[in-house]
Amino acid sequence: MGDNPERIRSEAALAKLCGACPIPASSGKTSRHRLNRGGHRQANAALHRIIVVRTRFHEPTITYVARRTAEGTKKIENKWTA
Repeated sequence: MGDNPERIRSEAALAKLCGACPIPASSGKTSRHRLNRGGHRQANAALHRIIVVRTRFHEPTITYVARRTAEGTKKIENKWTA
């Protein structure tokens, strides 16, 4: 979060800073979102490392990913949706 941690007031603010917030990418009748490509690159890299480690070793996260995969979501969608 750098030298100014009080600017991060919510999970949404952290996602925006890391470039992990969804932005609309819809066309016509399709309603889709994609991840923001902006943001702080080092924060994004740290967030990515956390996700990789949790999906390999953190039992609640492993269970969550298995449940979401069984529901038919793609692996990339499992990582960013709650």
